[in-house]
Amino acid sequence: MNPHLFAVILAGGKGERFWPLSTSSRPKQFLSVVGNKPLLAAAVDRLGGFIPPRNVFIITRAELVAATRKVAPKVPAANIIGEPVGRDTAAAIALGAALVKARDPRGIFCVLTADHLIGDIPLFHRTLQACAEVAVRDGALVTIGIKPSTPDTGYGYIEAGRGGFKKGAARFFKAKRFVEKPDLATARKYVASGRFYWNSGMFVWSVDGLEKAMLRHAPELAALMQRFEKVAGTSRLAGALNRIYPKLPKISIDYALMEKADNIVMAGGVFKWDDVGSWTALEQHIRKGADGNFVIGDCRGLASSGNIVVSEKRLTALVGVRDLVVVQASGVTLVCNKHSAQDIKKLVEKLRSLGKYDEVL
Repeated sequence: MNPHLFAVILAGGKGERFWPLSTSSRPKQFLSVVGNKPLLAAAVDRLGGFIPPRNVFIITRAELVAATRKVAPKVPAANIIGEPVGRDTAAAIALGAALVKARDPRGIFCVLTADHLIGDIPLFHRTLQACAEVAVRDGALVTIGIKPSTPDTGYGYIEAGRGGFKKGAARFFKAKRFVEKPDLATARKYVASGRFYWNSGMFVWSVDGLEKAMLRHAPELAALMQRFEKVAGTSRLAGALNRIYPKLPKISIDYALMEKADNIVMAGGVFKWDDVGSWTALEQHIRKGADGNFVIGDCRGLASSGNIVVSEKRLTALVGVRDLVVVQASGVTLVCNKHSAQDIKKLVEKLRSLGKYDEVL
């Protein structure tokens, strides 16, 4: 193990596309929808033998710190930090950088997420190791792109420059640009070109390299990092978070830094990866039943197939329906067409605006 290598796991999301099973108090990273352990626990476990738990930080929401400690008991309690309010990934990464630098000014850290599925763990480790070596050698901001298997409209994309170079387990390219989630026609063009990769949201950089990039392209993030560095690892951190966070803009690291920096290198990840972004992702990870449905829980059907059903502690019965998502959880029943699964987040936002369903959101 490299003693200077750290991981910062971002675990503040709400997983609204997995509503009603995922709620504010039980977000997606706490669910065991695939496999027998919560997604966050799997994210920590897959670092075993590569990054020691003492070098793992988890950044979550303040109200989820206690639950996160239960789900990830291997991580020291002091390494699980709660944000008083969500301010997207730029603030969380600046905080993570401060935590790492306070521990090790020569630190290199991987920014990982709490709710992804990753296969071929040895290859994943070798990819992260190669990314760390490139980050230190070149002072680069390294991001991991995933070679797309389908023209998926649920992901952002990264366009890779031509050529590139091989290092360890990965091939690296100059990152030409980041693009938002495309429509289907555009996604098909991206995949056909062979130059576009799914944006995984995973990064690797040295503390020094990241801070220099922030000073040049996002000085407000550098200042934020420096403010947190002064109190990282002390009893004053919680008070600083409560004072500073509510005043911060809500912005992603892509917008705040990655779209401005000119030293971004993309590693082409070839390990299995899925961000489990909506209910339809379950079709790739659970076995189809003899009746043609994908079921977690108790479901019986007649002349029904192609449905995704999650039924907590009760029976769900289907008659003559196809290609639906049917979820019973938290006293709520959701029914939607599979093609509309990405819109569940919009529904949650609408329900929240009504101010009368907070107990199930």
